[in-house]
Amino acid sequence: EELVDYMLTRGRKRGGKPGTGLSGRSVNLTLGRLKAAFELAVREGKLVRNVVALVKPVSYRQAERETWNGVEVRKFLREISGDRLEAAWRLSLYGLRRGEVLGLRWEDVDLTAKTLKVVQTRVLCGYETFIEEPKSRNGLRELPLDDDLVAALERLREAQVAESEVAGPAYQADLSSLDWYAGGTYLVTDELGMPVHPEWYSGEFGRILRAAGLRRIALHDSRHTALSLMEKAHVPISIVSKWAGHCDSAFTQKTYVHADGEDLKAGAQALAKIYKIA
Repeated sequence: EELVDYMLTRGRKRGGKPGTGLSGRSVNLTLGRLKAAFELAVREGKLVRNVVALVKPVSYRQAERETWNGVEVRKFLREISGDRLEAAWRLSLYGLRRGEVLGLRWEDVDLTAKTLKVVQTRVLCGYETFIEEPKSRNGLRELPLDDDLVAALERLREAQVAESEVAGPAYQADLSSLDWYAGGTYLVTDELGMPVHPEWYSGEFGRILRAAGLRRIALHDSRHTALSLMEKAHVPISIVSKWAGHCDSAFTQKTYVHADGEDLKAGAQALAKIYKIA
């Protein structure tokens, strides 16, 4: 119970102002993990009882997700035009999770066919990053790309080649192969070819939206923005769900409706139309 009080009043270390309180959801998630660990210790005979099971979860009201409208999205796109990582920000605004964007390698992208494959994620644990498979089987997916996103990816690829030539031996990624896609190089790197830290990526998103004078949303809310705009553009929910890599049957009714790879092109076309800068 003292731990709960600490988390609610001053337990934040990152993701906001340090020393402030965490949300009720974060507290309950922590209690759930701790309860499971204590239960395992009881089963192994290391503890007499699971005291965490006696702690009452915190009551809280789930905050509504903030999303941008089409006008705000286009304003953000104008702000990032010419940015070194414009392609990454576009991918976030196309509904990919942070870990999916940061886990993309050039071998996962086919600029000729205008597709990308989500096959892994770079996720944060503590302050270290780890490579994991997508959250579910549905998270493994191939998505079509529109022309603007392909152009942004081509510019990013050219920038990385130029940066590797300037940095020479200091460059961390292997771009020596004539076949770019065989190198395994990440899309989202710094100027020396090092994959960027997830917290830096989220922080940079916040800096850009402030510079653009936009309403503040979290990076993950860009995913909600993309899916909401697709739905408002009358893209069937089965396609939206497949695009997002969801597996929640309550959200997608996946048992009764289905979308195939061809249907995903409607999602790409809808986003391209919404995000088009005049």
